[in-house]
Amino acid sequence: MQVAKNTVVTLSYQVADSDGNVVDGGEQPIVYLHGGYDGIFPVIEEALQGKAVGDKLEVKLQPDEAFGDYDAELVMIEARSLFPDNIEVGMQFERATEEGDDGELYTITDIADDKVVVDGNHPLAGMALVFSCTVAEVRAATADEIDHGHIHGPAGHHHH
Repeated sequence: MQVAKNTVVTLSYQVADSDGNVVDGGEQPIVYLHGGYDGIFPVIEEALQGKAVGDKLEVKLQPDEAFGDYDAELVMIEARSLFPDNIEVGMQFERATEEGDDGELYTITDIADDKVVVDGNHPLAGMALVFSCTVAEVRAATADEIDHGHIHGPAGHHHH
């Protein structure tokens, strides 16, 4: 079976930066609904169209095709008192929005005496990435999955 619209594709993958350092070792395979449902970066989806199980692929992603360009405006300095005592550089937290949606993910990049610097950029923002993958499985999506526009895994229903 080939990768086509409304198939569910399982990829074993890894992501490296342009220097070849692995930034995501792909511990969990990617499983997504193919066909423009935003399950994976569009440029990867296009490259996978028509591929079959066992096919290997390497896709170079420019920052704007991956996690976006680095945005200095997303770096903020907050009062230390807003954070719990046990914070460390590199910790990530979600900042809830007023609507109660899932917030942006922020990473603590610096801690001074009474200030904490947080960065709302994705850790891979501004980086060109190399996405290497092998098609591990392709199956027809169920009507339910197509209807909802995302896969229903063995763990039942979970929205990201």
